[in-house]
Amino acid sequence: MNADLKVKTVPEEFAGQRLDRALAQMFPEYSRSRLKAWLLAGTIKVDGGSPRPRDPVMGGESIELKAEPEVSVAAAPEPIALDVVYEDDVLIVINKPVGLVVHPGAGNPSGTLMNGLLNHAAELDRLPRAGIIHRLDKETSGLLLIG
Repeated sequence: MNADLKVKTVPEEFAGQRLDRALAQMFPEYSRSRLKAWLLAGTIKVDGGSPRPRDPVMGGESIELKAEPEVSVAAAPEPIALDVVYEDDVLIVINKPVGLVVHPGAGNPSGTLMNGLLNHAAELDRLPRAGIIHRLDKETSGLLLIG
């Protein structure tokens, strides 16, 4: 896989901010934890160097980010009982119980809400993240929107 090279200049108004916070504002498409991991791995360069996440920025620095495309974990349909609160042609609302993981990942490759959704509505496999608009932590209950 090829890395996607992105080059940006730190805005002057970010002067004094921690580098990881500035990066989170400059690259909102990536999580702060992913940006921090890339910083620590040397995937992000600041004026050619590899500073620490806590280092302050001055503004005007050149940021080079070589973002490796994420390898997605393919979710398989599984017969998981879902509490469907509402459903129409474009939206499903699920009442997620405590203890149910939303997306498959390390440590939870199956038995997730996404696996149940793909069983409930197979056409969701064509959408990124099976149409899940947001997520709730495993130990949090509440309504989830799928569209």
